[in-house]
Amino acid sequence: MPDVYTTIATAEAAVVGPLVDTLELRAADPRQRQMREEYLSEVAFPAEARVVEIGCGPGPVARSLAVWPGVGEVVGIDPSPVFIEKARELGARLPNLTFMTGDAQALPLPDASVDVAVFHTVLCHVADPALALVEAMRVLRPGGSVAIFDGDYNTVSVATSAADPLQACADAAVGFLVHDRWLPRRLPALLGAAGFHWIRLRGHNYLDAPSASGYLLALIDRGIDALLTGGRVGPGMAEALRAEAKRRSEAGEFFGHIAYVSAIAQRPAQ
Repeated sequence: MPDVYTTIATAEAAVVGPLVDTLELRAADPRQRQMREEYLSEVAFPAEARVVEIGCGPGPVARSLAVWPGVGEVVGIDPSPVFIEKARELGARLPNLTFMTGDAQALPLPDASVDVAVFHTVLCHVADPALALVEAMRVLRPGGSVAIFDGDYNTVSVATSAADPLQACADAAVGFLVHDRWLPRRLPALLGAAGFHWIRLRGHNYLDAPSASGYLLALIDRGIDALLTGGRVGPGMAEALRAEAKRRSEAGEFFGHIAYVSAIAQRPAQ
């Protein structure tokens, strides 16, 4: 099943709407917020930094960047007009935050015009991540930094036993939402090929147990929807799977884990 984000530019509001809710829910999750702060704290933001978030969705990370110490201006870019409209609505109170539609593989920004470029759970959805990194290099000023955070989605697990039916839901969600689940494992090579140096890689673990966060329950729901749409389960089984996920969470029997990877690199100063 193709990644819905690869065609997000032309996706209708009925498709994008549930994704807005999921992305906002994930950004508000305490552990997700902690991981975001962990990798952003390693970025050398110059005073009054101009930052671009590439693939900003409805803008939760861009809003965080707009109030980050040292940041003067943030531009959020996304190919989806629906996402951008919602991002403008949610970020209206922040005067240093603007949004525009655009593609990661052809950024609507001049050469050497930003200090920091951020890809937050985006490159795994991009058809040509190598080109996206070349574009990030182009728009960065000499000495500027790129910060990447992405899920190693081959590690997503909610299984508590062999052949756990909820694992099929998680796998279907990854198939529906992720273009390249192995992308983080190639980041050093991709960054080096794009001309970046001083590449620093970190691992981050997201553990949700013994009760589920709203984010992982929403992820399971997306997977169940994908299974239902694909004809792999019927309505009765879909409801039974949703009920089981909820039961485990309420009973303190839930387990969910995703490994994430962050990478910080620089454009050479000269």
